[in-house]
Amino acid sequence: MSVRFAAIGALLMTLSPTIHAAVPSGDAHSFANTREFRATHLSLDLQADFARKRLRGHADLTLQRLDPQSRRIVLDTRGLTVSKVELLQPQPVALKFTLGEAQPMLGAPLSIELPASAQGKDVLVRIHYETSPQASGLQWLEPSQTAGKKHPYLYSQSQAIHARSWIPLQDTPQVRLTYDAHIRTPPELLAVMSAENDPDAQRDGDYRFRMPQAIPSYLIALGVGDLVFRPIGKQTGVYAEPAVVEAAAAEFADVQSMLEACEKLFGPYRWGRYDLLILPPSFMWGGMENPRLTFLTPTVIAGDRSLVSLIAHELAHSWSGNLVTNADWDSVWLNEGFTTYLERRIIEALYGRERHEMEDTLGLQSLQRDIADLTEQGDAALTKLDMDLKGRDPDDAFSDVPYEKGRLFLGFLESRLGRAELDRFLRGYFDHFAFQSISAGTFVDYLTKHELDRADARITRAELQVWLDEPGIPALAVLPHSDAFKRIDAQRDAWLKGATPAKSLDTSKWTTHEWLHFLDNMPADLSSARMAELDEAFHLTTSTNAMIAHSWLLDAIRAGYTPAWPRLENYLTTIGRRKLVKDLYEELLKTTDGKQMAQRIYARARPLYQVPLAAQLDELVGKP
Repeated sequence: MSVRFAAIGALLMTLSPTIHAAVPSGDAHSFANTREFRATHLSLDLQADFARKRLRGHADLTLQRLDPQSRRIVLDTRGLTVSKVELLQPQPVALKFTLGEAQPMLGAPLSIELPASAQGKDVLVRIHYETSPQASGLQWLEPSQTAGKKHPYLYSQSQAIHARSWIPLQDTPQVRLTYDAHIRTPPELLAVMSAENDPDAQRDGDYRFRMPQAIPSYLIALGVGDLVFRPIGKQTGVYAEPAVVEAAAAEFADVQSMLEACEKLFGPYRWGRYDLLILPPSFMWGGMENPRLTFLTPTVIAGDRSLVSLIAHELAHSWSGNLVTNADWDSVWLNEGFTTYLERRIIEALYGRERHEMEDTLGLQSLQRDIADLTEQGDAALTKLDMDLKGRDPDDAFSDVPYEKGRLFLGFLESRLGRAELDRFLRGYFDHFAFQSISAGTFVDYLTKHELDRADARITRAELQVWLDEPGIPALAVLPHSDAFKRIDAQRDAWLKGATPAKSLDTSKWTTHEWLHFLDNMPADLSSARMAELDEAFHLTTSTNAMIAHSWLLDAIRAGYTPAWPRLENYLTTIGRRKLVKDLYEELLKTTDGKQMAQRIYARARPLYQVPLAAQLDELVGKP
């Protein structure tokens, strides 16, 4: 996943006896008794009921019995209504089940009692259920909230522990399973999943899918809407609403080249096709790396391919994250840090070293802001790579720390080992752990065996521990710099000192990255008059680039630049990407007038936002 946001906070909880029931799985965020039973396959049969905003049907779970004496299966759920549970083999028989007390963060354990007659290595159970309209992993949109304005839309977001809100299963990344699905929808809509999709599928409201590779639960994904398909390359393409699909296909025309570049660097792509699903703007993430079908925000369609690093990130997850997965959310940097490093290598291969340096530098600036915010909030422990999230929502982990500090760690390895040796190591790592979930400790053991234990080792154990266990950015880090940004700094300084009028700034060849550096590093006391000068010269209030508009609107709030208020309200009521809206609300709340504006806008915007984001903003702004 590609995202930057401050830690949620306020979710630190005292572990109750029910939460302690998760300990046998080895994952503090799952109730599942994975040491007694482990799921190997899931079959879904679901009807999408748009009128009631529910999925209903059943899930068949094949579970491998690890403890011959065990007669109880425990699954994860959140907000599900379970009507019946059956043992399907050797013949259907109803089973006793109980839903435990719901926990605010984890949901409720579903305990299923097996009869003594249920022998054998594998157990096949069917759970009949329906979801809640408030399911945290599902977003139901009215036609007015889509690009086409004619049909409703449904999409899922399962990471980190939201799969349990629409499927009863072992919702932990340590468990990998294959799946198939039968999805029924209104006939005018098309369904797609993180599975084998048929680009030529006919709309008939009856769709079947198969995912033959074993994946963790957070990568199970569903999208339903007025979708059409456009091919990009021999194994790549775009699904989107008709009004968006042509622009998306043009914007992401380099995806096939990205895939081939990554294969040259880190080994074969093992997932068949790689397609993109462009979601409505309410999607709260930049992208989600659902295998075979990345889910993507439309806010990266800038018209000039300047924001395609997000695609490179989600594609790179096909190696780091999807192929080799963190076994728990404490180790999320194994997914995100490795992927950010791979993303930048793809960008360099396609667009050159200067672009790579700019993106690394912007990433460092963002990381430094996140570390400062987390430290100020008393969450310095979340600035470590090796986090302890027990008792916390795993979404708290998704600051820039696992992404950009993780990337810095890979950059440190490159500086010591050399790029060729690191590439060799990574290829071996991806091959060795392919289709497995591993902990940070397992990675450390592998790194130690292949690099630290060598006679000519260039990394010490003490240095490795600094990276894993110390907060903040280690002194060992090799920090990026960009000569292009030095030129931007010089122009900004000249303008701020009055030596160069805004209209005389040489911006004709600036990329999105240069504009972001220019705007993100403005002084906090910039006046409204100076903002007006920039706006007159460059029309930033009406910028169609969502990232540039975000940075500009942050500056406008700080400066009290009222001509930007209509755009600010439009922005917050049409975009649901957390990275682009949460800190705008936070900035508004710093003044009395801004707080009133934030509350008024949020009352209009809240129906657009996904459930997890709305829950956070309810605490921040106040529930309307």
